[in-house]
Amino acid sequence: MKEKIILGIDPGTNVMGYGVLSISNNILSTKGLGVVQIKEKDPGLKLKRIFESTLSLVDQFNPDEFAVEAPFFGKNVQSMLKLGRAQGVSMAAALIRNIPIAEYSPRKIKQSITGSGAASKEQVAQMIKTLVGIQELPSQLDATDGLAVAICHYFQTSSKIPSTGKKGWDSFIRQNPDRVR
Repeated sequence: MKEKIILGIDPGTNVMGYGVLSISNNILSTKGLGVVQIKEKDPGLKLKRIFESTLSLVDQFNPDEFAVEAPFFGKNVQSMLKLGRAQGVSMAAALIRNIPIAEYSPRKIKQSITGSGAASKEQVAQMIKTLVGIQELPSQLDATDGLAVAICHYFQTSSKIPSTGKKGWDSFIRQNPDRVR
């Protein structure tokens, strides 16, 4: 079976998280995850940096598919608009390289990864650690959020039950009985 690569993006105007998921023979692993710091003050330059950084990730990892977290409406409409712009330029970077895109709400991503749409960033990160066998979590959880977007996309578009090699759901349940309801 050909390896499939999915680039997941957690857009932000100050920190953009990304994760690169590899699926081969139904085994999930990561090719990379991290954050891009957006230090520019000018809003237009921030968007340019997000576009260029996403395009660089697309060129570096050559993903088959691209998934991004959709902005959500909180209390501040201006924040949602800024996140929407960040999401849009990251999507444009994938589209310019003809990579198919998908977007998922934060709730859908959390539910897909943990089973709860109200899960915390820490809960998502711990599940990601188990799913792809990351030894140590990154200091900024925006990186695991980016990988969560990619894994959510795989779960939503695949009819196969994922395997993590030696560590699967059975292993996770045995090791974490208090986390299963």
